[in-house]
Amino acid sequence: MFLYAQIYASNLPADHPAIHYMQGAVDDPVAQLINRRVKLEPREGFGYLPSLLEHLGINPDSQALVFSKTSFQAEKISPRNPRAIYFTDDAAVGWVRGSDSLEVAATDPQRGTVFYTLNAADGQPRFTRQDVCLKCHQGPATLGVPGIFVGSVFPSSSGMPDRLGAIITDHRTALEDRWGGWYVTAAHGEQRDRANAVAPDPAEPHALRTEGKQNLTSLVREFNTTGYLMPSSDIVALMTFEHQTQMTNFITRLAWEARMGQSLDADIDAIVAYMLFAEEAPLREPIEGVSTFAKTFPQRGPRDSHGRSLRDFDLHTRLFRYPLSYMVHSAAFEALPEGVRGQIWRRVYDVLEGRNPSPKFARLTAEDRRAILEILRDTR
Repeated sequence: MFLYAQIYASNLPADHPAIHYMQGAVDDPVAQLINRRVKLEPREGFGYLPSLLEHLGINPDSQALVFSKTSFQAEKISPRNPRAIYFTDDAAVGWVRGSDSLEVAATDPQRGTVFYTLNAADGQPRFTRQDVCLKCHQGPATLGVPGIFVGSVFPSSSGMPDRLGAIITDHRTALEDRWGGWYVTAAHGEQRDRANAVAPDPAEPHALRTEGKQNLTSLVREFNTTGYLMPSSDIVALMTFEHQTQMTNFITRLAWEARMGQSLDADIDAIVAYMLFAEEAPLREPIEGVSTFAKTFPQRGPRDSHGRSLRDFDLHTRLFRYPLSYMVHSAAFEALPEGVRGQIWRRVYDVLEGRNPSPKFARLTAEDRRAILEILRDTR
């Protein structure tokens, strides 16, 4: 068992004959851009970033900033020059100011997360698929399959993380353990987290200097924000990204296990608990972001006949108003073998209709269950 609700899972073999992760054609959003020969246009100061985000359907207001040196571009990353992460349901882009290389992770419905770099040192942008990323992006942090994750570390003044203190975070992690090495712009009351802070004394690598670093609504005192698409690192966007990373990894693992003929019962139980937010760390006070993400993300729907969506936020006691993952509408979830999806839905409906008495679902009220059922019946 990994700390903070992150469950350890052994690696599945990427070269298994039923998987062939590195062989054959892929159909992720980046591969689709390549096949369509989309022409990316540069923009002064940002290179091909804005054009790539536009073609991938990624809103810049999803920007989250990480200043720990936890990327292959570590030497360019620091508290004065954080890496920006942008995401949508099936793709994420990493950008470092001053670099000619963009990092891209895109979801193929069959193979899971596929990694690319976009390099344009000679003025001609080219995507290159990267398997070296699996050294960090396939392991316990990603449920044993290629995937992405959000980590929380204890960073030094330069952004170097103390590896012994690193954890993986998602919606199950208590706020006080989240976002070490990240900038976070938010109003969240007296709730504490690890964001915006460094451990300046090498003799005490876990002693973060947090005074004056909570509830930041501006980052202008931390670094020069004018060189970024957005001046913020929105808490709502980051919390959404945290949930999505592990949900995607759960889906990929189930898809691989099904094709490899492995037993699925335990992982189906785990994904049902995760997608219903059974172990979500509750908010003790309301939270509020500072970008437009909390408004634009729900607009992507779909919505039921009462105007409700699984993308609607709560932000008072929990992340989402209707606690069932919006990723059930993703292409990756739809691509799961029909029998696997059927098992997942049967167990979800057992919970929602009161046939599963497990206490881990006790926080789902009768109103929650009824609303989720009605949303599902209209949108699926």
